[in-house]
Amino acid sequence: MNNSVITGTGSYIPEGIVDNSDFLQQEFYDEEKNKLPYDNKTIIEKFNAITGIESRRYLKEDQNSSDIGSIAAERAIKESGIDPEKIDQIIFAQNFGDISQNSHQIDLLPCLASRVKYNLGIENPNCVAYDLLFGCPGWLQGVIQAHAYINAGIADKVLVIGSETLSRVVDPFDRDSMIYSDGAGACIVENSVNDTKKGILSFSNQSFTKEEAYYLHYGSTFNPKDPLQTKYIKMQGRKIYEFALNHVPLAMKECFDKSGEDINDLKKIFIHQANEKMDHAILKRFFKLYGFRDLPEGMMPMSIRKLGNSSVATIPTLFDLVRKKHFEGHEIKEGDLVMMASVGAGMHINAITYRI
Repeated sequence: MNNSVITGTGSYIPEGIVDNSDFLQQEFYDEEKNKLPYDNKTIIEKFNAITGIESRRYLKEDQNSSDIGSIAAERAIKESGIDPEKIDQIIFAQNFGDISQNSHQIDLLPCLASRVKYNLGIENPNCVAYDLLFGCPGWLQGVIQAHAYINAGIADKVLVIGSETLSRVVDPFDRDSMIYSDGAGACIVENSVNDTKKGILSFSNQSFTKEEAYYLHYGSTFNPKDPLQTKYIKMQGRKIYEFALNHVPLAMKECFDKSGEDINDLKKIFIHQANEKMDHAILKRFFKLYGFRDLPEGMMPMSIRKLGNSSVATIPTLFDLVRKKHFEGHEIKEGDLVMMASVGAGMHINAITYRI
């Protein structure tokens, strides 16, 4: 039978480490442009208690999203052992394009996938390169699209990249800026003919827009002294939290039930690293739908504490680290049953059940 299998992964974690203490001297305001009535030590302690984030990674000034996406892609291609000229599709999941340091100007021309194809030196014109804007679930959506292309007989080998430089689109005067970070992850999804079913077993994806479309959006700075009122990422944190808890577990159950597998065989869940407290709550609700009282131990590797939220790069980076045994306390092996799930701007949700 035909299987959509990840045969190679790669990631790029920026060298620049920004600790919570680096924000002690920053001025924080609310959306009404009033200075927050707490000292920064208190703000940071509350932030850490909710999100779990202690540090995040920022890119060097001379690098950009397409640059690190190319590095992650090159590493995935190398591990897969495929000829880059045989790649049928390059899908680059991103949200803000390339952004030069301190410019805040988004650069999307040409698309980042074309830049990666150029950087990799791929000459085959039948290798189609394009970008995918799907919020934080973008990389996972790219993997779902790769699976669809393979099932339709359109492609045999697809390169899926998730890369973002969120440090360049965050409002430094908004405390939510401490959530975001930079990074890149990539994988090769191939058509593999095998006697047993492996790789992608099932998936689910949804878009909620009636009331939820602008929970994450581009909005003006909280800085009252900015005459241009520069625009940055803005989010309605409480509404996103409630939305995720109410909808993500159900989408995950829909996905897993489609696989026909036994929930007791599930080994790991790779969930978007947005908020440690929220992720634990989502997974507890997911397992409760199957009669579990508690979240099974060792189920959820978490990178957010040290790497922050790098949007589309969080799941592929985490998956790459665990897959290559570079993540302490977690490992996966051939035959293991795992899930991946994400939620983000749109508001979009998706999930995959996958057999290693």
